[in-house]
Amino acid sequence: MSRGASESPATPPNVAGKWLGTITFGSVKLRIAFEVSGSEGGGYTGSMRSIDQSGSGIPISAVKLNSDSLRLEMDVMRSAYEGKFTTDGNTIEGNWLQHGTTTPLVMKRVDKFPEVIRPQTPKKPYPYLEEEVGYENPSAKVRIAGSLTLPEGKGPFPAVLLIVGSGPLDRDETVSFHKPFLVLADHLTRQGIAVLRVDKRGVGKTTGDLAEATIQELADDVRAGVEYLKGRKEIDSKQIGLLGHSEGGVVGPILASQSSDVAFLVMLAGLGQNNGDIIIFQKSLAARERGADEKTLALMRSWYERLYALVREDTDPATAEKKIRALHATLTVEEKEKLGWPDSRLDREIADQLRRHWRYDVRHDPRATLMKVRCPVLALGGEKDMLVPAKENLAIIEEALKAGGNTRFTVREFAGLNHGFQTAHTGAGSDEETMSPLVLQTISNWIIATTSTIRTDAR
Repeated sequence: MSRGASESPATPPNVAGKWLGTITFGSVKLRIAFEVSGSEGGGYTGSMRSIDQSGSGIPISAVKLNSDSLRLEMDVMRSAYEGKFTTDGNTIEGNWLQHGTTTPLVMKRVDKFPEVIRPQTPKKPYPYLEEEVGYENPSAKVRIAGSLTLPEGKGPFPAVLLIVGSGPLDRDETVSFHKPFLVLADHLTRQGIAVLRVDKRGVGKTTGDLAEATIQELADDVRAGVEYLKGRKEIDSKQIGLLGHSEGGVVGPILASQSSDVAFLVMLAGLGQNNGDIIIFQKSLAARERGADEKTLALMRSWYERLYALVREDTDPATAEKKIRALHATLTVEEKEKLGWPDSRLDREIADQLRRHWRYDVRHDPRATLMKVRCPVLALGGEKDMLVPAKENLAIIEEALKAGGNTRFTVREFAGLNHGFQTAHTGAGSDEETMSPLVLQTISNWIIATTSTIRTDAR
């Protein structure tokens, strides 16, 4: 548990204990868990988990109580929960606040949290070696922790470093009790490929602060992993590649464009579009599923396009803030409410937009980066991806690689698969499938063929 500040009324409700609720984002349902306990100083400590996204706890940085209401703040996620207790004290009726969006969330007191083991999750003993490893990113003074799996037999082996998606994800990229990076590492290692998967900065056993880390700084963490692999005698230093999923598919190309040590690159649901365009797509899709009409959707697109243009343009935060306030003043009261930007939340929303890491990330142009990538690239997308639209992004990725003169790439869209490369009728995947076997085989076949070519060329 991590210590958080607390404010207590004369007769505060009993918030200590385990709390569980389900939040709905469009077609996606996520279980949110809070665990709160009293501290020696009389306040509270606590952690939050998105059970269906990661098993890792996120510190609750502040617990604020009034006579019948509660506010929990999670600074690392720039999010909060506000709610009121029912008379029995066992239910909190409230809202999840994040990225300018207010979403209903009812929390109920429970005795324990659920735990599930998915069918594809590999079980020990493994037919290969697994080692807990750690190394430093000296530029950021971050200690990175992870697992290295090594095939049996005589090396040196080709190796791939896995890069998780957005948010505080562990080395297995745990989501909904699925552990896709564990499944992927198991599959690749059985095929003779060494795999390094690590906890993201500030998550699990890795130190550092994720809240303000830019994608370039995350790429520097990956660079440290490549350096670590180069120093292992079991690894062929000329055959070290990267595999990134979602945000990892943005971070991977950054390092691949900067370092000749990266021998190949795999992008799973990676971005060709700017991050701002992706957020607009996601917000519009969620609003449409909530029943928003075309006029409201057009308002959302117009607002966020103009907002992100301001965030990208001005490097001076004070100037950017002044322009955002002026833009906000052009909205009617009704428009502000529809956008989730009422006057009462304006200061907080502006602060979110002016965060250092967000301003860096929204300026980043994945296409320009991909034009500088010279190593072989495998880019895969799922037709049913509701977070990063596959057709549009794969087209941009292919065009960018061609424009940069890279001819060694494969781009493929998989029918019926979602953002996590699970079989899906809509955007939601199956509880039974963690990652499509066809995708797993496609990745391993491509890496084996690519590293064989690298080995032949080296001769």
